Amino acid sequence: MERNCVQEHRASFGIMNVNLDEFETNLENTVHSTEEQDNEIWRTYTERSNLVRQYLQSNLSLHVLEMHEKKVELLKKCCYYLEVLPTFLILRDQNLLALPTSIFQVIDPWKFQRVKKMAKSQTEVHLQLLTHLLEELQQGREELVCYVETCDMVTFLSKWDLIKQRMSDLSNIMNKFISIQVSRRLYTKHRLVSCADIRGNKIPDIRLFLCAKMPVMFDRKESFAHRNWAHLKWSTENQETPHEQYELHFKLLKCGTQAEFGHCGLMTRTTNNCVVQGLLPDRSYEFMIRRAETYTLVYELWHDTITLTTKANVAEDKST
Repeated sequence: MERNCVQEHRASFGIMNVNLDEFETNLENTVHSTEEQDNEIWRTYTERSNLVRQYLQSNLSLHVLEMHEKKVELLKKCCYYLEVLPTFLILRDQNLLALPTSIFQVIDPWKFQRVKKMAKSQTEVHLQLLTHLLEELQQGREELVCYVETCDMVTFLSKWDLIKQRMSDLSNIMNKFISIQVSRRLYTKHRLVSCADIRGNKIPDIRLFLCAKMPVMFDRKESFAHRNWAHLKWSTENQETPHEQYELHFKLLKCGTQAEFGHCGLMTRTTNNCVVQGLLPDRSYEFMIRRAETYTLVYELWHDTITLTTKANVAEDKST
């Protein structure tokens, strides 16, 4: 009987050993599986967060957004014109003689003014849209930076679908932002030329394009004032147009006497510099430069200005 008890005890002890081994094996497998899952989760988090960081350092970097912001500010300062093509037509008179004719000689002036108003409205909407898209890109960058810098791993992975969709949306916004900066054709329902205007000749296919000219800006280093005159110099960025007319406006800022009131003027030049004579000594003048207005101008909001102070008289300096 004692032998049976010992045998049963040994058998039960063997079973316990087997169960313990299985438990330890299962535990090791569980721990190993958990570690693999943790490692896989960490790898996924690292890959996805690095993907967002790369996007923030390339397509949506601070440098890129600052460059686009400067471009938008520059476009807001530009002058916008209608370019009409073709510029000339070959029309035949009653004797069938071919005569080169300017396109504006056959375009209805009233209809063209209506087109200019439409072009002005489109330009304003265009600039507002650029500003809005840029703000969306800047806000989107802030959101993505917040995801990668403040969210923990679990939160980041739980929002991955949202983050991925946001990156896709921002890429589409960037593409749209870049595409609308290109000069584009302007379509109008108005027929600018009537059959009567061209006396039986074939009505031409007139194409209109909305084009921007870079702003005219003073050269601050080359513009200066002496006692009774000032030298002004200006330029346009990478866009020199021969024989283009410029208007230089100037006015006295503070008028001390009645004689000084209204001391202002306007000078027209086809060069990029001008000397203004007859200024009062020891006075501050504001100078403004712009392109002379043309028939095709549709939008102009900004003009560059500079303030120069003339030197005092030598006699006045000695007396003081």
